[in-house]
Amino acid sequence: MDYIKAFIVGGGICVIAQVILDRTKLTPGHILVSFVTLGVVLGALGIYEPLVEFGGAGAKTPILGFGYALAKGAIKGAKADGFLGAFSGGLEAGAGGIAAAIIFGYTMAVIFNPKTKD
Repeated sequence: MDYIKAFIVGGGICVIAQVILDRTKLTPGHILVSFVTLGVVLGALGIYEPLVEFGGAGAKTPILGFGYALAKGAIKGAKADGFLGAFSGGLEAGAGGIAAAIIFGYTMAVIFNPKTKD
């Protein structure tokens, strides 16, 4: 049942992004930044937490989940270390995802031959 919940939540987030991409003139970059920001705001307000509890990886894996992780880390860091902890906590929380993106992106760039669009 956890897999079905994750699929529904993660798929729903992706459907929303695709509809926005298809129906507006926003670029993928705009949607990316908007979703990260929305994840931070929803995470900071505590609204995203019930979705994470229900959907698990389906809510944590999409880009909204990255914003949520940043907000959660910043709040935890601020409680522990004050003002500067808000910055370091967000970096600590997002470090794994950022490192994975860099490593996998570099690996794919080495393995495959990049092509320019015509």
